[in-house]
Amino acid sequence: MPHHLMNLRFVPDDEADEIRALLEAHEVPYYETPPSRWGISMGGFWVHDDDQAARARALLEDYQRQRFENQRRTYEERRARGETGGFWFMLSRKPLRTLAACIAILVIVGLSLLPFIRLG
Repeated sequence: MPHHLMNLRFVPDDEADEIRALLEAHEVPYYETPPSRWGISMGGFWVHDDDQAARARALLEDYQRQRFENQRRTYEERRARGETGGFWFMLSRKPLRTLAACIAILVIVGLSLLPFIRLG
């Protein structure tokens, strides 16, 4: 029976490439199904063998931990250099774009809640 190792929906191309290289480097026989264009099927990496699935999951767990640490370190370095930040950072760097996004969010929330507000 096939074992689903990892969902590919919203996975960046560089991460998928690194996972392919990892599985191939450790000679884990896998196959891949792509996610659908409209988000109906998730796609992913699969293996058939139970032992290979356990081995692949251990490799993926270690890879994900390392990737998380690298991404966190990169974010912290960019934040220390002042290249990224949260809401106030975006408001100070791109005020028009940030305010437009906030207004759009408020309009969408208002339109979504309008039927419920009119009931009362």
